[in-house]
Amino acid sequence: MNAAIEARGLTASLGGTEVLHGIDVAVPRGRWTAIVGPNGAGKSTLLKALAGLLPHRGEVALFGRPLTGLPGRERARAMSWLGQGETGAEDLSVFDVAMLGRLPHQPWLAPPSAADRAAVEAALRATQAWDWRARSLGALSGGERQRVLLARALAVQADLLLMDEPLANLDPPHQADWMDLVRAETAAGRTVVSVLHEISIALQAHDLVVMDGGRVLHHGPCDHPATHAALSAVFGQRLAVHRIGQQWLAVPR
Repeated sequence: MNAAIEARGLTASLGGTEVLHGIDVAVPRGRWTAIVGPNGAGKSTLLKALAGLLPHRGEVALFGRPLTGLPGRERARAMSWLGQGETGAEDLSVFDVAMLGRLPHQPWLAPPSAADRAAVEAALRATQAWDWRARSLGALSGGERQRVLLARALAVQADLLLMDEPLANLDPPHQADWMDLVRAETAAGRTVVSVLHEISIALQAHDLVVMDGGRVLHHGPCDHPATHAALSAVFGQRLAVHRIGQQWLAVPR
């Protein structure tokens, strides 16, 4: 199987209203896939359904195996999650918050191992949060907190990372740092799926999933003209995609 995660006939409802309508999508391994679309398109709902965090109908397969048949601990080691607007225990230290990402690797009630501590240190250094490791989560700004929660997701060392609006509260330099982290993850063979509102950043991914009305309208490489046309169409022709230097950028018409 070349898909890290795949959905077939995926349908999901919120508050009794169907918001995903029979979605078929396969995310290729070792690549960064960005999910974009207007507000209410179903982007976050799709990501939660893929993660198994939302009741749904249809099939979801993780690395070729049915998601529903995987033991919880095995699933948690294979797939890490960074949700939108997540909170944590305010009095926990930054180090301990990041260590939560190692729980799937630890025996019940066992203390962290040397490997756990090394993984957490690497994740906190990668997100430039190591210097605050003794501070409480509640003492951090919104952007600092987001970097700690990203470190928690990285500390899992999962082969698949699902991230919903991971750039929330991050300033442009740290958004660029996030892209560097994602590229490093995919260079190491891991797969990243991110829901993004920042269209120009989404265009730096390998592949783009364009959604509207709870359906996937297009799924293709970010540098393909058909992807650019679908992106422009879903936003009512109010933006255009242009190549500037080595990057594709979305700009208002």
